[in-house]
Amino acid sequence: MRTSLARSILLTCVVSLACTSAGVVAAEGFATPTANAAMRSAPASGGATLTFRRIFKSSSPEFIEISVREDSDEASYEIRQLDDDPGAAKFEVSSGLRAKMFALAQQLNRFQGQDLDVHRKIANLGEKTFRWEQSSETHEVKFNYTLNSAASQLLQIFEGLARQQELLMLLERRMKYDRLGINDALLQFETELNRKLLPEPERALPTLDQIAGDSRFVDIGRQRARNLAERIRHQS
Repeated sequence: MRTSLARSILLTCVVSLACTSAGVVAAEGFATPTANAAMRSAPASGGATLTFRRIFKSSSPEFIEISVREDSDEASYEIRQLDDDPGAAKFEVSSGLRAKMFALAQQLNRFQGQDLDVHRKIANLGEKTFRWEQSSETHEVKFNYTLNSAASQLLQIFEGLARQQELLMLLERRMKYDRLGINDALLQFETELNRKLLPEPERALPTLDQIAGDSRFVDIGRQRARNLAERIRHQS
């Protein structure tokens, strides 16, 4: 009987010691397999978002806003007149171009404490805003015109993306409602391509291929679309 009692006490001590050790391990950060699984399934913190806005009354367009995410190809754009109904649409920006944009924003200290405006008496070129957002962190800077190199490069990319989307919207409208005007829209696209102002002209390839293969469009337009597509593919 004494032997049985001793064994019972010993077993109780072992179980108690094991529970205490498990609690210490968890408290000191040495996760159990269950805890490891929970940590792996927990969502990672979201990446940053970079936004550009330009408001320029009496111009066309008067309002431009483009938002690009650091961790996703999916971006959004809104291009309209101020009196038009607001509404953003989706498009894509490649990882390579996004990396360049976010690197420029980092050079500008994520827009913290920045004064980018030239502060000279020059014409109104529209109020421009850069904004950085990540979790609870938000920073933005406004300017009319800047001589800052990093800011100028970032501005050129954003405005190029806006112009690229404008031209794609124009091509799509002409395809639906004005087939005879498709060649004029393609000429505008070609002009911007020649000026190297379109950051990712390959985004237009599906549209150009569709025009080139559709007999409902005028021959000169179909040939121009074919030539532009071939040129873009060769450059890529």
